[in-house]
Amino acid sequence: MRDASFLGTQPVSRLLWKFSVPAITGTVITALYNVVDSIFVGQGIGELALTAVTVAFPVQTLLMAFGMLIGVGSANIISIRLGQGRTDRAEGILGNAFTLMFAIMVVTTGLFLWYLDSLLQDFMGVDPAVLPYAHDFISIILVGSVFQHIGFGINNVIRAQGDPRTALATQIIAGIINVILNYLFVFIFQWGISGSALATVLAQAVAAVWVTWYFIWGPAVLKLRWKYLRPRLHSILDIVKIGCSPFMMQLAATAVMVVFNVKIQFYGGVTAVAAYGIINRLMMLIFMPVVGISMGAQPILGFNFGARKYDRVLHTLRLALLAATGVSILGFIIAEVFPQEIIRIFNDSPDLLRVGVRAMRIYLVMTPVVGSSIIAGNYFQAVNKPLFSLFFTINRQVFFLIPCVYLFSSFLGLDGIWLAGAVSDGAAFIVTTAALVYNVRQMKKRIPA
Repeated sequence: MRDASFLGTQPVSRLLWKFSVPAITGTVITALYNVVDSIFVGQGIGELALTAVTVAFPVQTLLMAFGMLIGVGSANIISIRLGQGRTDRAEGILGNAFTLMFAIMVVTTGLFLWYLDSLLQDFMGVDPAVLPYAHDFISIILVGSVFQHIGFGINNVIRAQGDPRTALATQIIAGIINVILNYLFVFIFQWGISGSALATVLAQAVAAVWVTWYFIWGPAVLKLRWKYLRPRLHSILDIVKIGCSPFMMQLAATAVMVVFNVKIQFYGGVTAVAAYGIINRLMMLIFMPVVGISMGAQPILGFNFGARKYDRVLHTLRLALLAATGVSILGFIIAEVFPQEIIRIFNDSPDLLRVGVRAMRIYLVMTPVVGSSIIAGNYFQAVNKPLFSLFFTINRQVFFLIPCVYLFSSFLGLDGIWLAGAVSDGAAFIVTTAALVYNVRQMKKRIPA
């Protein structure tokens, strides 16, 4: 059994490196296999299938929201309980996280499958030419969604208890299997978009089995015990309270994607929707390293906050902000210098190239400031301020982005939609930075002189 006390004693810079590098590697691998999936679909099936994957992404994001509600919520609470030396309470959270994950996934999967046709046609307004591809892809993803949320949602807990290498191994194994199976199913067996979805589900199933084995028989600090699988209201409330912020962030992201897809299809057609899908995949590649830094910082922040070592909390925050900003700037430079080359990787349609390059240059112009906003949202989660975290993780989407999309598109059409993304990033950065500065000043007062 491992000991998590080193989170409160080892140098912060060494800890952040130790936890962030595996997390970054894992998130980048996850992003890469999503990007590779899209490349295989775009090159192996065509533009309509690539558009279908873009249309399906809001549904996948909504499912992911429930996984983050439980996974991130339980991971943060477990970090704090370990910092307080309450291992039994941490195991109680772990057991209830598994139970809650299964229950929520069964209900949500059933509802989505029952109303899928209505969701795609009436609510999302999917183009008739794209509809068969989207239906086939989403149906298979829904059936296997429980594997995704065990494999990747509960994987957060592995990292939270001080074992980033095993958390990374989960993502690497699933990523490699997904890419290999996608290539086989799409190009060799020619199973089309259904083959791509099936490859994803099978890879997630392997990850779920791996994670479950780790907590039952593996070298985990915490063990999955039968007595803790019974739902306990206080544990569920603790998980949901902390996990509510990333859940709402993903929920808001889902709403944004639906609005974007509908508006982009209205002003730009199927090609513009495909371009938006490429931009989304590029943003995943840019910001997944930032998410990795955020994930690496989370157990350090949570443990030291629980142990009342506030100087170490602030030191971790400073280093994470610096690293995230550097990654964001690098991603911005790559996107602005090589937009044509990036789009051609997915599909070389002249219309897609024309629309995509312009969209990318406008939409990503404020990318350098986004990294710090991601770190700030995670910081508020880790220091047990869920309402702050909730507000500052959804303010971009709910308070800025959706209103800007409707306002700017009415005057500027398709360009207005792309501009809305940049304006929203800038506005959210200003608000989040102000709150973060205030909170840091308050925490400094709690540090002994």
